Amino acid sequence: MTLRLGDTAPDFEQDSSIGKIKFYDWAGDSWVVLFSHPADFTPVCTTELGLTAKLKPEFDKRNVKALALSVDPAESHKKWISDIEATQKAVVGFPIIADADRKVAQLYDMIHPNQSETMTVRSLFVIDPKKKLRLTITYPMSTGRNFDEVLRVIDALQLTDGYSVATPGNWRDGDDVIIPLTIQDEDVIKQKYPKGYTAPRPYLRMTPQPNK
Repeated sequence: MTLRLGDTAPDFEQDSSIGKIKFYDWAGDSWVVLFSHPADFTPVCTTELGLTAKLKPEFDKRNVKALALSVDPAESHKKWISDIEATQKAVVGFPIIADADRKVAQLYDMIHPNQSETMTVRSLFVIDPKKKLRLTITYPMSTGRNFDEVLRVIDALQLTDGYSVATPGNWRDGDDVIIPLTIQDEDVIKQKYPKGYTAPRPYLRMTPQPNK
């Protein structure tokens, strides 16, 4: 199954390091970062889960829940979590799905046969409170993910959901944003963007971030 941006993220029920999880119920009204790992007790994944654990305050500020996945069983996850906490100096406060039957991996197209017939690649999905898929990033097994980028994109998604703006390349919270080309009426522009704007080109109109 191929998931595209804007699709509804599939619901599922699966075992995890904290017991059975029914995805929609567990997610509630939060945003979710769902990310997969090739296997337990692997070095790159251990660092990634430690980073995610340390980012809990940042996720909480953004109403985001983290949910990891590996195809190993729940008992293996629990032992691995002990290693992660000891080596990465962080408390893993989020569940790891035990996708031993690869049900979730198939639903979310996490197994890429030219990488591995059995293990999941480093897929990451950002899912909004309406259960819509808003971002997908897929890394090869050997490359760790950039979680600063994940936070940056969530900031941009939440900003653009709340205001009629787009974000430029390398945008970070607090930077100027872009007035979309769909808005041309100057009276509407004055109303929506009271801080004014600069336009080095007619199609490139920059305005201060509206919620700062």
